[in-house]
Amino acid sequence: MDESIGAWVARRAERSPDAVALVDGPSGARTTYAELDDRVSARAADLAGLGVGPGDRVALLGENSCASLEWLFAVARIGAITVPVNVRLAPAEVAFVLADAGATLLIRSTAFEALGDAAAAELDAAPTLVDLATEPGPIRRREGDPAPGRGDEPCVIMYTSGTTGRPKGAVLTHDNMLWNAVNLCVAGPGIASTDVTIAAAPLFHIGALGLSALPLLYAGGTVVVVPSFDPVGFLDLMASEGVTTQFLVPAMWAALTRVPDLAERSFLALRWAISGGAPCPVVVIERFLALGWTFTEGFGMTELSPAALFLDAADVVSRAGSVGRPFLHVDARLVGPDDELVDAGEVGELVLRGPTVFAGYWNRPEETAEAMRGGWFHSGDLGVRDEDGFVTLVDRKKDMIITGGENVYPVEVEQVLHRHPAVSDVAVVGVGDPQWGESVLAVVVAEGATAEELIAFARDRIAHFKAPSRVEFVPELPRNATGKLLKRVLREQFAGSAAAVSR
Repeated sequence: MDESIGAWVARRAERSPDAVALVDGPSGARTTYAELDDRVSARAADLAGLGVGPGDRVALLGENSCASLEWLFAVARIGAITVPVNVRLAPAEVAFVLADAGATLLIRSTAFEALGDAAAAELDAAPTLVDLATEPGPIRRREGDPAPGRGDEPCVIMYTSGTTGRPKGAVLTHDNMLWNAVNLCVAGPGIASTDVTIAAAPLFHIGALGLSALPLLYAGGTVVVVPSFDPVGFLDLMASEGVTTQFLVPAMWAALTRVPDLAERSFLALRWAISGGAPCPVVVIERFLALGWTFTEGFGMTELSPAALFLDAADVVSRAGSVGRPFLHVDARLVGPDDELVDAGEVGELVLRGPTVFAGYWNRPEETAEAMRGGWFHSGDLGVRDEDGFVTLVDRKKDMIITGGENVYPVEVEQVLHRHPAVSDVAVVGVGDPQWGESVLAVVVAEGATAEELIAFARDRIAHFKAPSRVEFVPELPRNATGKLLKRVLREQFAGSAAAVSR
């Protein structure tokens, strides 16, 4: 359909005005679709009054909140583009995102006001600063068409870590968001207007936004928003709000398994759960299956909006290790070095196409062309496909590490550690971690430095989740005859496995 996601709220306000759209988790305050439509319209008018117009970039920096979703739909309603910013970044990293996107407005929460202001202060052309919690102006009913904008226009720019140490913005259109919502609505047991979920994973990541909040609001369901994740409080809220479908990253699911009275709790409304963002440990899956849950797993990427592959509940144990088969409106195949199809059982690169594939990297035409060569998005993940079409990932071409749902590219961490005067060589790899899925390991050639010193050095310069949690010292790093670093050797030495992706 040729319209923006701003139309979703408007259409729901017409069809089911009294249905609850949003619930503020801490206070329990409820917002109906009619009320949400009014607030979105008012915020859109406020944005226009600040000079924001079609195509302008508006950055959002804050914890999960109902207001964040109101701003997202308001930005879409006037044809502008939302740039969600990771609150765990350092000020210099936030400044880069703001500058690269060309954000004219930064809407930040009180909790991250200092971070936003420090980032803005580093820029020659600082964006206008707005308090995220500011109440909208005069509430007035929308008139005319549900919302302006075309489906093929940019909706959000989601920044991902870059292999050269600089993040790049993946441009996702309104149509990308629409088809992703459709994919979720028809996957597994499906999503309907009677469903309830909790937005607990960070909404500045495409996982929580694309697998949790937006599909539920598209379907006319209810999204309970919480600013942070507390395992016991989360379970209490699941029960009290009657959650029916739930997305979390593996580290969050694992945290729930450690709640002592989990088995004694009752979640009668829950129809199905989905894990994504990283491989979920089988022991975690088995724990929930033993409780009678319908537990599923998915694989996605920011560039896919993010739903790519899905493992149904019936296959989640018998196909352990697999990331499943494509969502309904996604094509996927495995190809060799010349983009030729590989046979079942042979390793190839996972490539995908369909209406959820992004529009490209913001202001990076060469990288976009390389990623989209031949009309397929090249994921950089290597995998094998069995005779039934189930895909199992075996390695990452780009060596990306996923820790607690956060993407970390080793080269960025390596560049920081190389700046320490005692470090002469360094390699960063991901190793299995029972809590976070993977953790960041730095293997270092250095003289006169301690592991604690190097970890602190990195944490002062990059986001803490990117900094190594473990440092190992070696006399030299393994390299081949051409000088290429052999990271597989390091994984075997320090993690007992050469694979970058494992359960």
